[in-house]
Amino acid sequence: MSSSYVQLLYPALMPILLVDDEIELTEPLSRALTREGYEVEVAYDGETALQQIHRHQATGNAYTLLILDWMLPKYSGIEVCQTLRSQGDNTPVLFLTAKDTLDARVQGLDAGADDYLVKPFELRELLARVRALLRRNEQLSPKAADSPSPRILVEGLELDLENQVVYRGDRIIALSDKECQLLAYLMQHPQQIIPHEEISQHLWPTEEKPNSNVLAAHIRLLRRKIERENAPPLIHTIYGKGYRFGSGL
Repeated sequence: MSSSYVQLLYPALMPILLVDDEIELTEPLSRALTREGYEVEVAYDGETALQQIHRHQATGNAYTLLILDWMLPKYSGIEVCQTLRSQGDNTPVLFLTAKDTLDARVQGLDAGADDYLVKPFELRELLARVRALLRRNEQLSPKAADSPSPRILVEGLELDLENQVVYRGDRIIALSDKECQLLAYLMQHPQQIIPHEEISQHLWPTEEKPNSNVLAAHIRLLRRKIERENAPPLIHTIYGKGYRFGSGL
């Protein structure tokens, strides 16, 4: 399996600190992140945020992501970010702000932020950026290669094995048990032609093998769910041989 195509990810249960003094924003956003499987804590000013960050670091349970509002009481989000970077803390930082000028974006990035989202924003865009920042951080972590994971990422398609859902862009797609098993097996062998018999043996190892039409039906249903209009297909039929997963060679 080529590491250039497949990346194994950590489970989604990761501690995130959300820092914003607008309760009408932090409460629903905290609930949404919790529903996604993240462990969320909230701070309402920059001073408290720094205290919580340092306390977590001291206990060995550092936050995996900081979501900082720009304008905060006591210390601004910029000051919090600059303080952490000066201390050698490289925790990913996502800024939330109403400032949408180019100068403001440059200032935020220069302060050490990893990403920048202008208020008001769509929840699905924020969740996509959170996933992207966490993936980037895991890929840089020396522990990543040794940690088991219930997620597989190939060519922008992210499969959550534990919850039997797959993410493609902004879409969250629910899968049946067999669809999840089938997609996982294909994604674990990207750009390889997998014979029909091998796939059937994997899906029905202790059962009487169904006829080839059953496997073809599962493939058809899976394609219908994961394919995206105006995007290259990911599951290819290699007639007389089997199936291949990947957008191209």
